[in-house]
This record gives sequence, C-alpha cells and structure tokens, in this order.
Amino acid sequence: MNLRNKYLAIILCSVSLFTSCEDYLDIVPDGTQELGLLFNRKETAYNALANCYSYLPQNDGTYASYVLLSDAVAVPVPKEPNSIKVMKGQQSVSSPLMGYWSGFSAVGRGQGSLWEGIRSCNTLVENIDLVVDMTQEEKNQWKSEANFLKAYFHFLLVSNYGPIPIVDINLPISAPDTEVRLDRKTVDECFSYIVETIDAAIANLPEKVLGNNDIGRIDKVIAKAIKAKALLYSASPLFNGNSSLYGNFVNADGIHFFNQNVDNSKWEQTVAATKEALDAAIAQGAGMYYYTDTAPLFDANNFQFKMVRDQYNSRFAITDPWNSELLWGNSSPVTNGQYWQIQSPAMMKDPTSSSVEASWQWLAPSLRMAETYYTKNGLPIDEDLSFEYADRYSATTIAFNQRFYAQFANKTAKLNLNREARFYAALGFDRGINRTWGSLWKLKMRKGEKHGRVANTGDYLVTGYALKKLVHQDSEGDTYNKAITYPWPMVRLSELYLNYAEALNEFSGPSVEVYAALNEIRERAGIPDVEEAWSNATYAATLNKHTTQEGLREIIQQERMIELAFEGHRYYDIRRWKLAEKYFTTPIQGWSVDEDSEANYYQVMDVSQRSFNSPRDYLQPISFTELSTNPNLIQNPGW
Repeated sequence: MNLRNKYLAIILCSVSLFTSCEDYLDIVPDGTQELGLLFNRKETAYNALANCYSYLPQNDGTYASYVLLSDAVAVPVPKEPNSIKVMKGQQSVSSPLMGYWSGFSAVGRGQGSLWEGIRSCNTLVENIDLVVDMTQEEKNQWKSEANFLKAYFHFLLVSNYGPIPIVDINLPISAPDTEVRLDRKTVDECFSYIVETIDAAIANLPEKVLGNNDIGRIDKVIAKAIKAKALLYSASPLFNGNSSLYGNFVNADGIHFFNQNVDNSKWEQTVAATKEALDAAIAQGAGMYYYTDTAPLFDANNFQFKMVRDQYNSRFAITDPWNSELLWGNSSPVTNGQYWQIQSPAMMKDPTSSSVEASWQWLAPSLRMAETYYTKNGLPIDEDLSFEYADRYSATTIAFNQRFYAQFANKTAKLNLNREARFYAALGFDRGINRTWGSLWKLKMRKGEKHGRVANTGDYLVTGYALKKLVHQDSEGDTYNKAITYPWPMVRLSELYLNYAEALNEFSGPSVEVYAALNEIRERAGIPDVEEAWSNATYAATLNKHTTQEGLREIIQQERMIELAFEGHRYYDIRRWKLAEKYFTTPIQGWSVDEDSEANYYQVMDVSQRSFNSPRDYLQPISFTELSTNPNLIQNPGW
C-alpha cells in the first residue's frame, strides 16, 4: 500500500478518535514496545508519517470546512453546520464549536486536535532513526516533512488563537508538572519559531514532489510558500502593532502577548520570502492555469468568444486535478463517493434525473459575494461609472451580446449582467447559464421553476445563487460516485502573487512590481490591467486609485476576496486585516427565493444573521477543560 492510500486509510480509521481527543499535554511514552515496533521497519514507519499528515484540515468536508466560516455563504437553518453557528455567535468557552486546539467532531470527517498532530510529528522526528531499512537521506526527508507539518500546525493554531505554547519536543513521562504546564508565548515568539522550523526543514526536502504515489507530500516549494504566508500574517494588522484590541492582553509577567508598535520590517521580510517562494515555484514549472483541454466543450460553438474561455480558465483552475497552478493540494481529495463532500450541497439538482441523492443544492453564496466581483471593466461595481449601481437590484432584459453567460431575451437583475468572467465561473443565478452534469443548463430559479425551490423542500438555495466554483463541470449528482474528484487547493500560485502584491505595497507603496503581480491574476481573469482599469476616465469613478498606498490596499484586498473566494481564506484575511466589524456584523442577504414572480423574486431580503463581538471574536476561545488542565494558560480577551 503506498503512502497516499495509507494516509486515506488512517484518516478513515481516525475519525472516531476525533470526538474524544486527549489533552495536548498528554505525554508520549517513548521507549515503549509499541514505538519500537512502529519504527522497526520502513513499511510500518509509513503509518507514523501518514498519521502526521492526517491532521491537516479537510476543507472539502462540508461539516468541518472553514469555507463556511465567513459571510460568504448561507444555508437553510436546519442544515447549519457548526461553522455557521460560530459566525452567528453561538459558541462559548464551555462548548467551542470549531477549534484546532481540542479538535472537533463533524459529520463525515472531523478535525483532530493539532496538539495531537504536533505530538505525532515529534514522535516521528525523535524515533525515525530507529528504522533499520531506510537510508539516512530518507530519514532526513521524513524528519523534515514532520518538522514542517509541526510548524504548520503551530501556524494554524496562532491564526486562530493568537499566542500559544510552543511544543517542540515530547516530554518524558517523568516530567514534573512545572514542565508540562506550558505558558503561552508572545505572537512574535510563535511566528519566529514557525519560520525558523520551516527554514530548518527546507534543507532536506525535495525540490518538487513529482511521483504520483507521493503527490501532496511536502517539498521545498510548499514549505517556502507557507513560510511566506506565516510572515504575511505576522506583518498584518491583527498581529503587528495591535494595541487597539490587545493593549491589556498580557502574560503573568505583564509582557504583552501582541507587540504594541507596528514593525514595517516584517513586511520587508514577507516581500523577500514571498519572492523566494514565487521564484522556486516557477523554477519547478508552476504557472497560471489556462484551459487547453481538447475534450468536447459543453458550449463548443461559443468557445471562440473570450468571455467563455475566460470562464473556463477560472473555473478549471480549481477543479482540474493537479494542474500547473496548484502548489499544494490535499492528497485526500474532494472525495468521490462521499455524501459529506462539499460538492454535494454545492451541486445543483437535475430536475429530470430519477435520483438526486448526491445533489443537495443548499450551499448558497451571499449577495455580498455577488456584489464583490468586478464589472467587465475590471472595476468594483460601485466604482464603475458605466454600471448602474444604484439600480442594480432591478430586473432588465438580457441582450444578445450577453448570451454567453445569461439567457437572451429573458429578464434578470442588473447586478447579474456586465460582470467579469470570474463572476460567471463561480456563481449560478436566475436566468443564467451553468455548465454542469456534463451539459449546458439554462437556469430558472424562481420558486416552483425547475432549478428553484420546489414546494417547501429543505434543499434549496436561500440566497438565489448557486456555488459553481467548487463543483467540477463534469460532476453528476444522481449518485455520489459520479462526482469528479480534485485535490482541495491549499496553496495556489495565484495566492503567492496576491501575497507578494500585498506585502510589497505595505512595505514600500505602489510600484510597477506590485501591478505586475496583480496583473498575473487579472490577465487570466480576462479583465484590464490595474493601471488601465483605474486610469480610464470613462469608467473609473476613483481615477488613479492605484497610485496611492491606501487605494492600492483596497484594490489588493478586493482582488484577493474575488480570486480566492470560497477556498477558506476569507475568514482569516478579514480578521488579520482587522475588518471583521465591517463584514461580519451585518445579515446575509439574498433574493426572495420563495416568490415565483419576477417582480417579487428580485427583492432583497435578510436570510441569515451574523454576529461579531470585538475584540472577543477575533480569536477563538480556549475551552474550560483545557484551562482547568493547565492553569498556566490565560484565556483570550472577552471569553
């Protein structure tokens, strides 16, 4: 059995353990007969390495996914997973709903405590040299993989909890309580440890993993990309000079957990690390994805038109497995044959199918996300002088030249027309077009229509928008095993370009180099370059917005929200930018999907509440159980 298959098998075997994760300070009994057997031979030691990988987050699982932990999507109330409940303010210190600290159970597949994952990594590092049938080079590589994963798990914990203990070794069973009860370190100490550990791991990692059996394992490209991401977070407002939220958050010695003064050199470090990661990725053959498949297209007669090609470029960048843009994909894919996979609630039902067991049709993008995408001119809808922003919710007749993304001579909201290709690649809407089930659908989504809510069924799109981006266009939802699988995108090249643009602008302001990084994204999206879009007096309401650091910051943030939408970044980005009060405090809105007439359907309504208590909700709570076990831990502010 190869590592990939072992990894999947261990995940399945471990799901039941996720509901009863032991405390992260439990000590590994080193020197036991069990460890000796595990690290006796390479074949059995695979289990230890695979177990380290099994703690990676599983965003392809609907009920454990951080994709839903934001204001980007809404679901019917009876379907709400814990991630939605977190966003509605329904968790407490006695019952954290989603957390990496203790882990959590979930339908289908849960999340193990990352402290247990760290302990597993330490166990491998400390014992792999016992294996008799491995070369030292192999042992060094496995150690480096485990050390990288250990650093990555620390990074995920810091991203959610802020200051955390650092667990670099497993303590012996004889360790006194004073050693076991670790203190939380400052965020600067945590990020320094993460970066230093990744740097040490890079030396013995392969340049690029190429073998099919090893796909998804850590290589230099992945490690450098995550190092750059960790530095990006450390330089961001939540973690860098955050006196406004955490001026009184101190340890037992009165030392601030968060540094109180902005350090611009952190952005300089991020620029250098991200440039190194970009260069390494490109040197190993990475490139922005463009659709070149010669297989029959669902609308082959229209593929000659740029708008159709641009939609394919954007949509297949996610669902075309292991493509040139994917730097790190979870080797446990968006799984074939599992009811809890994220494609199931995102995929639309086929009203002509005899069975719709795999298509639930209830994971709906919010109206805010529909409004986030640019116009066809590459500008925000409220900054494009040619877009009827004030009248965007009114219905209008679809013109002939709009037939490549909407149904000619039908009526839809003005909001749905004259938008960029990524809008049409990601979102399905009433009187729009969806390439799905291997064919071309003309969507009719008002109540009682074939793609709308039928009677009072609980499986429906509460906002009136469908999430096309996470569904492979050839997936069919009459049975689970017809869903086309792809690896969940953990790092894409486009993210590195966005990271680089952000860091460079924050460090030194607008420049040709910042524009160039953004334009790599915009060119594939089929929209004008940054300079062209914001210098066009015919369209740009804020002329030359890109020439100021503040204006370019807004442009970069919106570009990121669009390009990485529904991939699990939004919750973390909005928090690290300290913008949660703007985005996470207002209700989720959508169309009036229980109406069957055009006039009534295109009325905006609140469909789901959101709650954000600042500063409390910028960090996740540590449970009472953990605080009781380790009295040295200090709870996050507000909890």
